[in-house]
Amino acid sequence: MLVNEQSLEVPHQKDIKFSIIIPAHNEEKYLGKCLDSIAAASKIYENQLEIIVVLNRCTDKTEEIAKSRNCITVQNSDKNLSKIRNAGAAVARGEIIITIDADTQMNPHVLSTIDEYLSSGKYIGGGMTGQFERMSLGIFVSALLLIGPLLIKYGAISVGIFWCYKIDFDAINGFNEKMLMAEDADFAKRLKVWGKKSGKKFGTIKNGMITSTRKFDKHGDWMLLKNPKVIWSYLKGTDQKYADKAYYENQDR
Repeated sequence: MLVNEQSLEVPHQKDIKFSIIIPAHNEEKYLGKCLDSIAAASKIYENQLEIIVVLNRCTDKTEEIAKSRNCITVQNSDKNLSKIRNAGAAVARGEIIITIDADTQMNPHVLSTIDEYLSSGKYIGGGMTGQFERMSLGIFVSALLLIGPLLIKYGAISVGIFWCYKIDFDAINGFNEKMLMAEDADFAKRLKVWGKKSGKKFGTIKNGMITSTRKFDKHGDWMLLKNPKVIWSYLKGTDQKYADKAYYENQDR
């Protein structure tokens, strides 16, 4: 893991409230909008956050975009989203860890709501609900086909953008590096269990994000109905073949 030292010239550690981690594998089409959304959400937290972009074998302009926006950059070559996210968390200096995908945009109220939830002492952390950038019957059905089985396996949790104190992220050892798919659901479940030990709830911030439909755009809105093996791969979580196909074999994950 290599860190861009020049990018570490950010506010002193004591001033950093949020460390926002973005895994990025050839994300030049999406990263700018993601960073714009973070900027809009962080207006009341000037100089209180750092953005860590984990560059995963990028061959496009992702690194250039990240550096031009004063992000911390970390080089990582693993084909494993858990390891990629954990690589960002390893250099994080903020009190609060937030993870967001490069093709996702957070809504303006997200950071202030995270701050409110965590400072109340009632929440261990949590996830988020949101919407796709477009919707169709095929996308709706495909989402249900995936959410249903994951709900049965992992319980009532929300995924998307994750947030918690770094001390709790470290306590559960971050993302499970044995998980190649559905690592987000696994993380949410373990964070929820960890919170129960201290009487804290797993929180869900409503309407917190907008995420791209690029997989549907590429493979079709009915892709999960046409290829149900993908659902099994998400439930299994350790299928390297499908993980590579889903995340790493093309520019648009």
